[in-house]
Amino acid sequence: MAHFRPKYITFDCYGTLTNFQMAEAARDLYGEQLDEARMAEFIKNFAAYRLDEILGDWKPYNEVVHNSLERACKRNGIIFREETARMVYKRVPTWGPHADVPAGLAKVAKEIPLVILSNAMNAQIMSNVEKLGAPFHAVYTAEQANAYKPRFQAFEYMFDMLGCGPEDILHCSSSFRYDLMSAHDLGIKNKVWVNRRHEPANPYYGYVEVPDISGLPGVVGL
Repeated sequence: MAHFRPKYITFDCYGTLTNFQMAEAARDLYGEQLDEARMAEFIKNFAAYRLDEILGDWKPYNEVVHNSLERACKRNGIIFREETARMVYKRVPTWGPHADVPAGLAKVAKEIPLVILSNAMNAQIMSNVEKLGAPFHAVYTAEQANAYKPRFQAFEYMFDMLGCGPEDILHCSSSFRYDLMSAHDLGIKNKVWVNRRHEPANPYYGYVEVPDISGLPGVVGL
């Protein structure tokens, strides 16, 4: 990608920009019941069930959290309580950005409009976006699109709202499974993988790798 200058840079929010802390929440809530090996297994299960929960028809994210936590508890022999799921859901709007995000975004935002496409509820997302420290042209949610990523419908909603196509954007994410695989299949040729170390590299999908958002300005020649 030789300094491609897109019409928009589009971003995944949770995990890529916002420090996604579901694993920390699980440790806080169940750490006293599980040793380290079982805790790691619980966190892996909880993440896998969250992905499974969003692959069908859209449902509110509080239901995604509830169902995936209940399934993880069942699999690991832990008593599930509804109030615990509510506590996890209520944490989401309190999460702030990774330390590298505000400065990197601010530099790019001076030249190129920034857009978020997030697996979020409308009531959650703006609290997180306000903590990112940069202006955004638009913020789109799974609730608005009536679909969660990695479903194509979420991306297609964003294209329709922006009035652009896959060739016009640079999509930036730390996740292949939620973002970059679907972006590849939809014909988004210009992609940035932010290596937050929660997924392994997968060069088949064609991207520029950066260690964090401080590397993004260089990708677009800033």
